[in-house]
Amino acid sequence: MANTINYATRFERDLKQKYKRESLTADLTTEKITFVNAKTVKIPYLELGGFKDHTRNGGFNRQNIKNDYMTKTLSHDRDVEFFVDTEDVDESNLAVAAANITNTFEEEHAIPEEDCYRISKLYSDYTGLGKTADTTELTVKNILSKYDDYMEAMDEAEVPEEGRILYATPAVEKLLKNAEDVKRVFSLNAGNGNGFMRAVRSLDDVKIKKLPSSRMKTAYNFTDGCVPGASAEQLNMILVHPKSVLACDKHSYIKLWAPGTHTQGDGFLFQLRKYWDLFVVDTRVDGIMINKTAKSTQVTNSSGNE
Repeated sequence: MANTINYATRFERDLKQKYKRESLTADLTTEKITFVNAKTVKIPYLELGGFKDHTRNGGFNRQNIKNDYMTKTLSHDRDVEFFVDTEDVDESNLAVAAANITNTFEEEHAIPEEDCYRISKLYSDYTGLGKTADTTELTVKNILSKYDDYMEAMDEAEVPEEGRILYATPAVEKLLKNAEDVKRVFSLNAGNGNGFMRAVRSLDDVKIKKLPSSRMKTAYNFTDGCVPGASAEQLNMILVHPKSVLACDKHSYIKLWAPGTHTQGDGFLFQLRKYWDLFVVDTRVDGIMINKTAKSTQVTNSSGNE
């Protein structure tokens, strides 16, 4: 019994590290979040008046200060449980069986769903704030100029340069690698996460994260697991500064019940719950640029060919 409890406790401690290693959107996670109640986040912001001409007869120009809050409410609260009959699992292999079940679930369902939800929620919040995704068809001839356009737009909006992330599908990453008329220097240090660098309007100061196209959709159906929604469109690349979003993990729970410690039958009961969400910060939406495939159009890896 003690080993069962200890295993569940240890796995719960390790769960956050697993998400950091394997979730492709982990860089967006906001570590410090203050909840005002069970599911509400209040984001403070200030609006201040600017300078006015100083007069030398004494006194200062007093300006107004507006202190307000954006309120965001978490909604993605998920759970699952699995029951394994005692005859199907030898007690001496309980820890192995529990590890197999939980690890398989995390790798095949929980972590992919976190990426899918965050990407689709980022898109829905982005468009909900009046922004429109670019639908330019990406090719080896225009991919770098389009990327530069996005970078320029962020520069003009005074989005911090340091920390920007480019999420791209494998097809878009291939376009970047084969982009025309660019001198590329491939990094020998594969562990630095950049993969490659180029000399023109560099990509080397922007982290590139490759996401499977299945995790880059505009909408998902979460009725049973996570599958693309009926109206889902393909997102190709997202340039984002993490400060433009608030991605929070409110609650994570895992429990392994041994036979006799629950009333669900003669077997082992595994229960998992995760409560999280992502929000685009209204005043920082300019730190996001999105390209998606126009309906009936495919991303190409050469000029005009699919």
